[in-house]
Amino acid sequence: MRQGITMKLTLVAGDPDSTPKNSPTLYKTDRGSWVVQGWVVTDPDALATINLPEGETAVEIPDRMIPFFTNP
Repeated sequence: MRQGITMKLTLVAGDPDSTPKNSPTLYKTDRGSWVVQGWVVTDPDALATINLPEGETAVEIPDRMIPFFTNP
């Protein structure tokens, strides 16, 4: 994560089968990376398995979103 540097997001895909509409959502950045909007993982056992460092979070997206992870 580069703090203090503006990031441009390009919408790649929203989940059409989701309510509210189009969430989860995938964005491509101008930094050669992705931003994923999804459901926040709150399960303590799952979070313990991931062992997230400070400043990071985990989100869940459905399998049907995986095909959208291609370079637009």
